[in-house]
Amino acid sequence: MPALKFSRQREAIKTYLAGTKEHPTADTVYSHIREIYPNISLGTVYRNLNLLTDTGEIQKLSCGESGDRFDGNASPHYHFICNKCHRVLDLDLPDMDMINEMASKSFDGKIEGHSTYFYGICGNCCKTAEN
Repeated sequence: MPALKFSRQREAIKTYLAGTKEHPTADTVYSHIREIYPNISLGTVYRNLNLLTDTGEIQKLSCGESGDRFDGNASPHYHFICNKCHRVLDLDLPDMDMINEMASKSFDGKIEGHSTYFYGICGNCCKTAEN
């Protein structure tokens, strides 16, 4: 892939994602970036999010009903999706590469990685339900 031309808008998207622990949708990213670049289009945000995903600088998380989310932390890690409020949270877990090894035992190809989501009710929703 040829070197990418510098883009202030793309850098603003990367900076926003790197500075949040939330896992925003493209629409949320768009609303934040519009504060800096009022003339930016939603299409430009989508194109840049997809480009950053393709280059491995960010992660795109497919979260079912709540749509795709984006994570500025591109290093391998696990996510929790709340079935009630649909928040996406990072999980602090040790590496589970043994899953790749287990899958390789029953697969004649080459396993290079895995993606795992955990589902349930987040702490905030549990507290709300108790009240």
